Parts: sequence; structure tokens; C-alpha cells
Amino acid sequence: MARIVEISALEAPELDVYARLTEAQLRNRLEPEKGVFIAESAKVIDVALRYGYEPVSMLMERRHLSGQGAALMDRCGDIPVYTADREVLERLTGYTVNRGILCAMRRPAGQLMKDVCAGARRIAVLEGIVDSTNIGAIFRSGAALGMDAVLLTEGCCDPLNRRAVRVSMGTVLQVPWAYVGGWPEAGLAELRALGFVTVAMALSGECVDIDDARLAAAEKLAVVLGAEGDGLAARTVAGCDWTVRIPMKNGVDSLNVAAAGAVAFWQLRAR
Repeated sequence: MARIVEISALEAPELDVYARLTEAQLRNRLEPEKGVFIAESAKVIDVALRYGYEPVSMLMERRHLSGQGAALMDRCGDIPVYTADREVLERLTGYTVNRGILCAMRRPAGQLMKDVCAGARRIAVLEGIVDSTNIGAIFRSGAALGMDAVLLTEGCCDPLNRRAVRVSMGTVLQVPWAYVGGWPEAGLAELRALGFVTVAMALSGECVDIDDARLAAAEKLAVVLGAEGDGLAARTVAGCDWTVRIPMKNGVDSLNVAAAGAVAFWQLRAR
């Protein structure tokens, strides 16, 4: 059963995880998983628990102890639940606690590319996407629109970044993901060895429209999305099997990467 701990000193070291650690420090906080991440709101925490993530502690407004937080605490076992009124928590965290509940959870062990791709028909590959909001939005639309897995290059934002988890509404905890090494040459070669046709979402080179029937007909498809602003690297575009564009009107030349991803996931979904 969870242990209720009234917050009396904002400087208590056990509260560092919620207020004073950087994202890099969170990734390397605890043994043996070498880190934690923060889940915000009852909905996201519920998703994390359903998918087997291990809670370490919780921080919640006092009013939630007998409300929506009660059911969560019943599922979390013997962990500390730090509590105070909203005003105290805002002084601790420096901002409003989203929906009044935070949960520190152990980071899972990293997965291998070949494992998350096993059995997948549609995957998203993210190259150098650093904005946590975009990462979260891409995972959310990928989960909703049929992406079986997500691969990230080393330059991408951590999917378990606090904002990414929140924006994704917990879908980063549902969709299998892994980092891909040796990008682009070795990574693209491994994708082909796994049977994937690779599709670069870009405006350069010889493009085909996204509604080309040959794309949707592919048994296994990897949709490759590039960084905000610069898009995909020229080497990546050259190495992919197809370069694909979304036809646009009114002089608009491109979409935000998260919006483009949602369009691509819908149009290129497995039929």
C-alpha cells in the first residue's frame, strides 16, 4: 500500500526528481535501469501501469488522494506518495502540476531495432527530430494510424522526455521504439534486410505523390521523417527507395513534421 508523505521541506532530496534534475540526470538516476522518467496526469500514469512500467514515487495535490489518485495508488504498491496543496507544489516544481498528479517511473531497458521491427508492417523512422512536442505528437498519430514501431536516430529527442510523454498522451509507452545505429547507410541497409521498402518524406529529387498506389501496396513500409526546418539529409533521401511528397495548395511548400507524419501514416497505412 502506498505511503502518504506530507511535504514539509521543498529542499528534500527525494523531491529532486520532480523539480531539480535535468532530463539527462533523470535518464541516469537509478540502478539498475540507470534512470527514471516522469509520467503526468492520471490518464498517462494509467497507461504506464497497464503496460508494465514500474512506479518509484508519486507527487500529487492533496485533493486527489481521495479522488482520481486513489485508484492509482492502489495499483502502485509500497511507494511514497508526496502530497501538499497546489500552491506548495507550484513552488516546488515552478509550474502547475499537470492535472495534479506526477509519477516517477523506472526507465525500461532499451530495445533492439530488429526486435521492435519483428512482425511490423509499417514503421516510422525519425531522423534528427529534436523537438519534444513533435516527438510526442508523432508517437500519438503513429499509434492512432497504424504504425507498428518507431525508430529514432541518435540525434532525436528522448521519447521519454517529460513533455514528449505528456504530448503523446502516453502512446510512447505503447508503441515499441528503438534507436537505429549507423544512420543512414547501415540503418537503411538493415531495414532492407528486414524486408522494408523505405520512403523518404521530402521535396528534393524525383518525388512521387503520397497517394501513389505502389506505396500502399508494399507489404512492409518504413516512413522516414526528417528534422524540423532542414528536413532529411541528402544522403538519406538518396538512400531511400522512394521520395514522396504530399501535394499542397495555396503556395504552401511543407507541413510541420508531426502534421506531415500524420498524413503519411494515414495514407500509407497497411490495408
